[in-house]
Amino acid sequence: MAQVVVIGAGVGGLAAAARLAAAGHEVTVCEQNPAVGGKLGWYERDGYGFDTGPSLLTMPHVFEDLFAATGGPPGQDELELRRLDPIAAYRFADGTVLAAHADEEAFLAELDARLGAPAGADWRRLAARAARVFDAAERPFLASPVRAAGLGRLAWAAPGDIPAVAPWRSLRGLGQSMVRDPRLRLMLDRYATYSGSDPRRAPAALVSVLHAERRFGGWYVPGGLRRLGAAIDARARRCGARVLTGTRVRAVTCTPGGRVDGVRLADGIRLPADVVVANVDAAALYGGMLPSGLGRAGRRQVRRANRSMSGFVLLLALTRRPPGSTRPLAHHTVTFPADYDAEFDAVFTGQLPTDPAIYLHTPDDPACAPPDGEAWFVLVNAAPHLPSAGEAGLDWDRPGLADGYARHVLDLLAARGFDVRDRLRWYETITPADLERRTGAPGGAIYGTASHGARSAFLRPPNATAVRGLFHVGGSAHPGGGLPLVVLSAAIVADLVGPA
Repeated sequence: MAQVVVIGAGVGGLAAAARLAAAGHEVTVCEQNPAVGGKLGWYERDGYGFDTGPSLLTMPHVFEDLFAATGGPPGQDELELRRLDPIAAYRFADGTVLAAHADEEAFLAELDARLGAPAGADWRRLAARAARVFDAAERPFLASPVRAAGLGRLAWAAPGDIPAVAPWRSLRGLGQSMVRDPRLRLMLDRYATYSGSDPRRAPAALVSVLHAERRFGGWYVPGGLRRLGAAIDARARRCGARVLTGTRVRAVTCTPGGRVDGVRLADGIRLPADVVVANVDAAALYGGMLPSGLGRAGRRQVRRANRSMSGFVLLLALTRRPPGSTRPLAHHTVTFPADYDAEFDAVFTGQLPTDPAIYLHTPDDPACAPPDGEAWFVLVNAAPHLPSAGEAGLDWDRPGLADGYARHVLDLLAARGFDVRDRLRWYETITPADLERRTGAPGGAIYGTASHGARSAFLRPPNATAVRGLFHVGGSAHPGGGLPLVVLSAAIVADLVGPA
């Protein structure tokens, strides 16, 4: 039995704690915030409640595997998953609207009806390509550790998969070669933003995200995705993990021989450990938590990687719509601008996009609003807070910036058919600076590092670090960002540590 300290009670840290405790280890989780969940934030005011982080769940089997490995599925009162249909709705600058039905044949028929007959056939070919890439990556990459010495061997084990993966091509380039309708290309481009990336620089392999969403569906947790974090937290505790909130880890301590032997808390107390699992951003881990002289390889990887973009969030407390008035098309709605490239140009040069894509999460959930109200979560892509070395950023703490941009986004929504200004009771903003303070992600780059370039996936720090006994989980570690991937990172780490 090993003494394990997990730094951070985000989903990756809690999942690792549950698995390691179930395997017989003595596990302590240290979370600096007063509540667990990490980026699965929740905001309440005046009877309104909002998810402030992820609001869509994909690949539910990953979570089923987690619970199965740690004692069995949670009860319905602990965690309920509701499949969304449509998964999302899209509104384009020319006025076209379409619903991404969960049923594939219904979706293809919708594409032909809304965009013209070639669209369905083009999407079918693209979906087949996405399935091939996903199947090639799932076992050798997504569910396995990656080490610097084995990049070429682990990337795509079968040489016949290389043409489908097309490592020389960007996601944008793949779309241009496979689908004719520019609106379909916009839909494909958006999958790059799932990792905070620019589709013009993101690898074509990200087409696999399309397959994951279409094959496994989009899911919502009634009461908010915070309940997912709560369920994993409850499972970790049930397995024997001790979870300490309001407990900040300042440093990882090591023996003279370079093996971890504990962590030092902000109050000076030292917790001994045989194994430390860091569920923190790679820049924070390698930028100051390790003794000098250790973690050089990790620091080099962090310096080479590009920060992902961040997000600007509006939480809208609205009165309920009058009968017969227009509502968003689905639980999730995406409205595209006329010039998507201008948005990426602005974000990655530290500017405000003037006409961005706008993402709406409008749950029909009594836990989120009073009977006479509606709670809307509005997200636009944004530059990180403040520049870092060699990268652009924006001072989101500048007086008046957030409120001014909030009003601009509300005007854009009105122009796109969603004018809620006369129903607005109040709004709150969450800027990249706020995200940095709440999550510890430098600059509020909540997706970790951007996937730019053919080797980008392999530039994430590995789960088994070069420091003996130190492991890394979460969105900035292998295999990447997003709820399913951080849970997979926890499974990888639990396998690397092994049973007690």
